[in-house]
Amino acid sequence: MSATSQRLAAGATALALLGAALTGCAAGDGRETIRFTFSKREAIEFMTDLVARYNSSQDDVRVEIDTSGVDVVSASFVRGNPPDIMLANYNYEVARFVQRCALTDLSDTDAADRVRTDLQPLMNQYGSCEGRVSALPYSVMAASVIYNKDIFAQQGIDVPTTWDELIAVCDRLKAAGITPFYATFKDDWTVGQGWYDYAVGGSLDVIDFFDAMADEGVDVGPDSEVSFQKDFAEPMDRMLQLTENYVNPDAPSRGYGDGNLAMAKGEAAMYLQGPWAFSEIAKTSPDLDLGTFPLPMTDDAADLKVRVNMDLAAMIPEGSRHQEAARDFLEYLYEPENIEAYNESQLGFTPTTDAPPPSDPRIAGMIEYYDSGQIYQGPSVLVPKTIPVMNYAQGMALGADPSSTLRTMDADWARVAFRAPAPKTETKESGE
Repeated sequence: MSATSQRLAAGATALALLGAALTGCAAGDGRETIRFTFSKREAIEFMTDLVARYNSSQDDVRVEIDTSGVDVVSASFVRGNPPDIMLANYNYEVARFVQRCALTDLSDTDAADRVRTDLQPLMNQYGSCEGRVSALPYSVMAASVIYNKDIFAQQGIDVPTTWDELIAVCDRLKAAGITPFYATFKDDWTVGQGWYDYAVGGSLDVIDFFDAMADEGVDVGPDSEVSFQKDFAEPMDRMLQLTENYVNPDAPSRGYGDGNLAMAKGEAAMYLQGPWAFSEIAKTSPDLDLGTFPLPMTDDAADLKVRVNMDLAAMIPEGSRHQEAARDFLEYLYEPENIEAYNESQLGFTPTTDAPPPSDPRIAGMIEYYDSGQIYQGPSVLVPKTIPVMNYAQGMALGADPSSTLRTMDADWARVAFRAPAPKTETKESGE
């Protein structure tokens, strides 16, 4: 045997011995090991610590955290080796597992008993498996207008609650030489999740609209009961009234990072971003006094709502070989001191019925709307990824004709509906 072959053989032997040793350690303590996938990168440190505390709190189950991302998780389902429990951003990619009845029913858990029932329609917007509660919300992220309280106070301006009041505020700021809104049109997602979503969500019932669109399916178009070109026309006109008259002139060349820095320097009074921007703004101006309020899009203050997304949802796959152990960890995740601490750390809203409101004053302006259920999911996330809604929203902000864009969206919707498979209902075999 050559020297090279001897080294390779020795290396292989060492790896085999190391693998055996690691396996022995995993099995040697007698605990059942489960794989837990977690998809929110900015909270990995928090969740890793929570997993460690769970592991040290009992002697029956050992949790191994996996942060490799949703693409790896999707591949694991295909291979028949899904994770035992998941905490993932709830969107169309993850909801495919719900629609295919590939997740267990969690309705009989203590965690499910504590979750707010008015959030279920938002979960169902992505699809459902009949007869099951396949996913439980763990963290709700609310977003609305971020505003500089000092600028508002210096100008003697109150937070607007109607469209006319909003325009009056913008005119007053502009007359004082202050940019009303800082816009970042260079990054399409900032237009989609902000300007587009706030304009639509503040104007109409998002759940009713998308339910009706689903019913129309391939028939969506100029003559259908509902359509993008019919129902989104006025919201887009009002959005463009704001973007054409009340934003920084260099908005087309400015991105997310520019917006955070500009707000930190007091270069504008308002900013359409989620609470994730606060930590970035604070890097430059940690003591800046910021607040939030829903963007008013009608002349009735009763229509005010804030945009939310199910930032994390908990799921246990049917293919897990350790479902009872996974359920034990699920219940631990939903213990009040754990779920509430997590959401407090991320500026999120806890979806349980007995949770206290967030303590951070920067998001206090959204509490009353979240508590009363005046919330909507962003329409930008309620379409399949094959419809490039972020690009469409960006295009309109940059000057594309909204009528033509909305007609294109209708055509896209009808095409996707034509190709979509029939929904799956629960059967004994469906979760296998």
